[in-house]
Amino acid sequence: MTVTTLLESDLPLAAAPMAGGPSTPALEAAVTAAGGFAFLPAGYLSADAFADRLTAAHATGSPFGVNLFVPQPGSIAPDAYRAYAEAIRDEAESLGVDLPAEPRHDDDAWREKVALLVAHPVPVVSLTFGLPSAADITALRAAGSRVLATVTTPEEARAAEDLGVDGLVVQGPAAGGHSGTFDPRRTITDAATADVVRAVAGVTRLPLVAAGGVTGPVDVRDLVGAGAEAVAVGTLLLRATEAGTTATHRGALADPAFTTTVLTHSFTGRPARALRNGFVERHHAHAPYGYPELHHLTRELRRTAATTGDPHRLHLWAGTGWRSAEERPAGEIVRDLAAGL
Repeated sequence: MTVTTLLESDLPLAAAPMAGGPSTPALEAAVTAAGGFAFLPAGYLSADAFADRLTAAHATGSPFGVNLFVPQPGSIAPDAYRAYAEAIRDEAESLGVDLPAEPRHDDDAWREKVALLVAHPVPVVSLTFGLPSAADITALRAAGSRVLATVTTPEEARAAEDLGVDGLVVQGPAAGGHSGTFDPRRTITDAATADVVRAVAGVTRLPLVAAGGVTGPVDVRDLVGAGAEAVAVGTLLLRATEAGTTATHRGALADPAFTTTVLTHSFTGRPARALRNGFVERHHAHAPYGYPELHHLTRELRRTAATTGDPHRLHLWAGTGWRSAEERPAGEIVRDLAAGL
């Protein structure tokens, strides 16, 4: 039995797409087996790697969703890029990493990934970082997918509805990892996710999936009560047995020395919520905006920090509810979240 109009799952719960490693086939399978809905993150994957993941996911026979990063315009001046590269050079040298000399811009293989999804459709495609062309949304819908846009404000919700999407992922500012804001330079103020859901529900009739700040079943119940038909969780799954979260990241999530999270663009050039660590303290104030250029600038530095156990040069993505993340099977986490419903 399916309980939502957007997702194909027995429970109104979804595993949020966590690009860069935490989302794994094992995690997706465990969430699905527990009655939830899993999103496969396409972000950062090459077209070939995504094709392989897509084929493997289809082979399971279970419904799933795919999340795409909408291409971003180049937004950083070369001089600003070089100045920031110089500012973080000591961080890189301490890890034996060479920083790219020139900014790199790409579209995350957008065209190839859309083509793959049109040829091999999935039940749900979600979009993050803005809106693509109406033609892309039409093509995905014509292939049989329901298209969801990630929004953070009522204004973004109206724009997405006008473009013809089937539903919205309403992300509150408490969510871990990248904000889905259409404008990375806007000031993101604190707000309860339930309040953001109510504000969005007041301007649209589209079905909503809520995301951000979930710590347990009470939050799930509150978000459904605020108008969401399903709730996506990410941070609570970062320490799940099946997650691909690095040991360095896992350790930081359980380390009492980390006491707060902060929205920072210092790692990737887009605002993202992470545990406040040494890199954030040293570089947030002077970091420029510019995604994906800054993402590529710091990527090898962050990879090396993860493999060498350095949590103070790693992007420790985490939502405000990170203290509730536990080391246990994902299926248990999903079933416990559903208990309140």
